[in-house]
This record gives sequence, C-alpha cells and structure tokens, in this order.
Amino acid sequence: MNKTVNQKAWFLVLPVLLLVAFSAVIPLMTVVNYSVQDTFGRNEFFWAGLEWFDEMLHSERMWDALGRQLMFSAIILAIEVPLGIFVALNMPKSGFWASFCLVLMSLPLLIPWNVVGTIWQIFGRVDIGLLGYTLDKIGINYNYTQDIFDAWVTVIVMDVWHWTSLVALLAYAGLQSIPDAYYQAAKIDQASRWSVFRYIELPKMAGVLMIAILLRFMDSFMIYTEPFVVTGGGPGNATTFLSIDLVKMAIGQFDLGPAAAFSLMYFLVIMAISWVFYTVMTTMDKKDGV
Repeated sequence: MNKTVNQKAWFLVLPVLLLVAFSAVIPLMTVVNYSVQDTFGRNEFFWAGLEWFDEMLHSERMWDALGRQLMFSAIILAIEVPLGIFVALNMPKSGFWASFCLVLMSLPLLIPWNVVGTIWQIFGRVDIGLLGYTLDKIGINYNYTQDIFDAWVTVIVMDVWHWTSLVALLAYAGLQSIPDAYYQAAKIDQASRWSVFRYIELPKMAGVLMIAILLRFMDSFMIYTEPFVVTGGGPGNATTFLSIDLVKMAIGQFDLGPAAAFSLMYFLVIMAISWVFYTVMTTMDKKDGV
C-alpha cells in the first residue's frame, strides 16, 4: 500500500530557514568573500587568494592574542567550574530559601554585558569606586588602567562574578535529579561526604557540567564587551583578546581582508573545540545508556 507523503510541513520550516540564511549564511559568505580579496574602497576588489590567511598564520600579533585568550579561558574554567559546584552543593534543596537562592544566583546573568563592564569600571576606580578606594585606603596599590596584573585580576574577577551563577545553576539542576535512594544507601553504608560526592553526585552532574564547560569556554573565548569597556584592551595589549584585536583590525585600521581571514580562523577554532566537547558529551551519554 502506497502512502502519500505530505510535504506541506516544509512551509512551516521555510521562514526559519530564510531567517537563518539572512542572519548567518549571507554575512558568513560576505566574510569569506572579503578574506580572499583586497579592497581600497569605492567597492573595488582585487583577488588576493590565500594571502591574508598566510599573513595571519605568520602574524605574531595574532598568536599573542590567541595565547592571552587561551590563558584567560583556562583561568576562567579553573575558577568558575569548581566554585559553581561548591555553591550548588551548599544551596538549600527545597523550601523558601532554595527559591530565594535560585533567584539571587540568576540576577548576575540578567545584567547586559556592557553594563557589567561599566559597573566594574566604576567599581575599580580609586577616586570614586568602592573597590579601588578601599584597596587604596588599606595600602594596596591598585590601578587596573596602568598595571597589567591588576587589569587581569579585574577582568577575571568580573567574569567570575558574572558567570559563576550559570555553572552553579546547571550543577544544582544535576544534583536535584539524583533520587533520594542513592543518599539513603550511602547513609546506610556510612559513606563519607567525599565518597558521596565522588561516586554519586559528581557522576550524576557530569552531563550538565560538560554543558557548563562548553558554554563557558565558548563565551570566554569570544569575550569582548566586558574587557573592552573596563580596560580597552590595555594597559598596552595586556588584555587585548582575539575579539578585541579583530575589531581593532577591522574597524580601527580598516584592514578588511586580514580581518575577514582572522575572523574565519577564529570561527574554525571555536567550532573545532566545541566539536571536541560535543564528542565527549555524546560518548559519555552512550556509556551511561549502556
């Protein structure tokens, strides 16, 4: 018996496909076009081939920015993931205070990125900021606009304050999915607190923690607004991450060809690392399903 297949459902998907094509594919193709050509304005283009990609691969400036970016992402993950887990483990499991803590943890996530940068820019100033003024009064020489170490500490603490809540909320959701029978069995066996965490809570949180690590890596690797508002990439180039360097190249210097090649390589690096995380997550899911 032949069944008639109704293809009318594609009309429901068509608006989404058109929206994606307009907002993602077309701009991406424009960047690809700029990456293989050179222009001197007036909409005149000259074929350059892979010249800009070769220039970026041999650019000390790009590799320095990549090194700063990887260091920043590594520090962020090393701080926010354990701290988020610690916060989630100590949050109330139910009742009024559980709801209160969830709302409180969600507040930093609701603040726009440029506002976060502005808050910490003012907060760290010695003349009018509470943090800068307090540190100056107790004898600590703090100036994030002139000292490299202070600039890095400020940017890192700002990001930890802004995004640790995301890791904590995801970890908390993983903890809430653990049946009480596991804890009852551990209590009967007189398992220590560390054993409960090591053999019950951590394996059950593994899936959501991988999602948290993936999201935090992608966001920290693409960070732009917060450090740009606070330090402008300085002092010098100390906090000039890949995104800031890319904007300076494209808008500040109007080097559209190198900037386009730079952005495509930037995009491919993020895609490659995200694919690694996705592969690890799917492998873990398959093992859990066995």
